[in-house]
Amino acid sequence: MSENKPTNPNPADATAMGADGIPVDASPEEREAAQAANETEAISELAIAQAAVATLTAKVADLQDQYIRGQAEVQNARRRADEDISKARKFAVEAFAESLLPVTDSLEAGLAIKDASIEQVREGATATLRQLTSALERNKVIAIKPEPGSKFDPHQHQAISVVPSDLEANSVVMVLQKGYLIADRVLRPALVTVSAPK
Repeated sequence: MSENKPTNPNPADATAMGADGIPVDASPEEREAAQAANETEAISELAIAQAAVATLTAKVADLQDQYIRGQAEVQNARRRADEDISKARKFAVEAFAESLLPVTDSLEAGLAIKDASIEQVREGATATLRQLTSALERNKVIAIKPEPGSKFDPHQHQAISVVPSDLEANSVVMVLQKGYLIADRVLRPALVTVSAPK
């Protein structure tokens, strides 16, 4: 029985290596040259690693700078948004008040007339009401005045009482006081009476 053991045809190729990667049987000159080559290779690898560290350090510094700038930009954007909101509120009230000044002027002019007839007072009040309605509409304040017989809308109407009626149940019978919307939001619901179920 013969075993198949690997054979080394050239025993000279089987050189034992030391822990430093230099052949054990190398001459001092070969050993010195191999150590110099190993040192040069190690120095080269160290230089490459140091360059990679320097590149990564620069990238980290750049990312930190971008982060700080981004945070500052966010804070500035918030501050500007807060200022814009504050200005918008201030100037919205200012514009609304400005649109009411002609109404005030008309009322004061009407009150300055000492001996106005009933007809003149009515005419002046009607004109002033038109001015007021126009000022409100310019500022997106719209009246809610449902027609009798229209469906009761709990989002825009407030039922004061339920009354017997020939109308369909939950229909507006009478408007007691107009309501108002401001930019599609209910400022005040219309006060209405509603038909009772039959």
